[in-house]
Parts: sequence; C-alpha cells; structure tokens
Amino acid sequence: MADDLLEWSNIAVDSDADALLDLAESLVPIRERKHAGTTIVTLDGLLEQPLQLEEDLKKGCGGQLWPAGILLSRYMLQKHHSDLLGKTIVEIGAGGGLVGLAVAQGCKTDKPVYITDQEPMLSLMQANISRNNLTSKVRATVLDWAVPPSADLPQFPAVVLAADCVYFEPAFPLLISTLERLLGPETVCYFCYKRRRRADLRCIKKIKKIFNVVELQDFPGYQDYSRDNIFLYKIQARKSISN
Repeated sequence: MADDLLEWSNIAVDSDADALLDLAESLVPIRERKHAGTTIVTLDGLLEQPLQLEEDLKKGCGGQLWPAGILLSRYMLQKHHSDLLGKTIVEIGAGGGLVGLAVAQGCKTDKPVYITDQEPMLSLMQANISRNNLTSKVRATVLDWAVPPSADLPQFPAVVLAADCVYFEPAFPLLISTLERLLGPETVCYFCYKRRRRADLRCIKKIKKIFNVVELQDFPGYQDYSRDNIFLYKIQARKSISN
C-alpha cells in the first residue's frame, strides 16, 4: 500500500466548486483535491501493466482518484482476479474509471467492463480508456441516476462496482434507486465508501434496510483503511422467501 499512499501526498484544498453550488459546508463538506495531471497507478504491483490515469477537476471532484477507489481496486485484484470470466460488470459513479479499468487490466475477464458516470465525466472516462489501450475491454457510458439505465448497459449485471458514491446527500435517494434498478437476483455489488459525516451513515442504514449487506474485512490492509473510516461492503438483493 506504500506506493498508493504516495499518490495522496501534496494535496491542496480547493472549495471553489462547492461554493458555486451555494450550499452550506454542513451539507457538502469540503473535500481535499489534487491538481490536475496524470497519475501512474500500480496498486503495489497488483497490476503487471500500470494504469495511466488522467485526473481533471474542471467538471467535478469525480475527476480525481480517491482512497475508496484504490481500496476497491485492490480488493478486486486480490480476491477476484480469476473468477470474473463470463460475468457482466458495471461500475457506477466511476469518475475517471479507476476501478473498472483496474479490473479490466488486472483480472481475467471476457466480457466488456462498463464504466459509467454522468455526462461531464464521459470524456475523461473515454480518455483514460484510450490512454491505457483498453478500448476492446472497457466501454464508457453515461448513467444519470435520476433516470433508468439505458439499453446500452446490461440488465442486472453479474457485478456492480461502486467506490465513493456516498458523498452528496441530495443524491442519496438516487443512488439507492439506481442500486434497486441494477441489482438483480444474482447480482453482487462491491461498494466502498469513506464515512465523512452522520448523513453518510444514515445512507448506509437505508441501504441495509433494502438489501442484504455484509461488511468485507478479509483483505490485507483492512485495519489501515477502517481507521480512516473507509469501509467495503458486499450488497445483494434480498431473495424472496416465497415458493
């Protein structure tokens, strides 16, 4: 994890985007942000071929890498390196696409990995796909949580990936409704987030009321991440008990 921690040094605070939204800090707390640029991601050698990821904050803070994305990428490479063959995979709230790209680069897959976010992130996702020569393995698609998924996305994918999607409180209901639309009877969602305030915890509690949720702790570095309030869950639809 030492290599990854270097990626978070020299972080600057920039609250201009939040100020433009004219929202109180209590609603949207200031996030630490890095300057735009290109970051080389090796995930401590878990990726034989490092990823080159462009970070661009002009269209939102989703345009940079965050620790929850690093953790989820590491977990998928460590625990699911060889069991994703034949499975459809969709990442939501992908930002620049770290998790989906890491899975496509470092795991054994034979179906396209879909990385999704809102329209402002589309060009960044596409740029990172091209930069890493993954156009044959990864597809970037717009997924606005306020509307149903487009026909371009597989219905009820086998795996849904979500990293640091719990942040903007007014979007929490949209996040939950998106999970309800995507998670079929056999879908497994790997959901990683950093708890920053009480509202985040309330969102997770609502998710637990709707889905089966298990916290995942059996991975190297779990204690380090949990001390920083970063948590990883496996989320699945509740199966009907009726015959």
